[in-house]
Amino acid sequence: HNHGHHLRVATPEDPASAKFGESFWKFLPRTMIHGLHSAWDLETRRLARSGSSPWTLRNNLFNAAAMSIVLFGALISVFGWIVLPYLLIQAGIAIVLYEAA
Repeated sequence: HNHGHHLRVATPEDPASAKFGESFWKFLPRTMIHGLHSAWDLETRRLARSGSSPWTLRNNLFNAAAMSIVLFGALISVFGWIVLPYLLIQAGIAIVLYEAA
């Protein structure tokens, strides 16, 4: 975030900045897709500086995904599969609120 969005804020290169007059619902899929691509590029460059492949456990994107998978797995193991729709709804709302900010 600090190495991508904060350096490129409000420029055409920043996928997390809406274009002037762009509706939120048009911005949302664009920022999600391009934001993930940008994060992958930044993380690949970060790891390359230390001579690592992006396919490593030191990849912060993999670590973030793993934390979500572990949390979802723990909640499903405690409450059962009935909790899965609520987790997915919560994740969707969290993404929308995060991108709206």
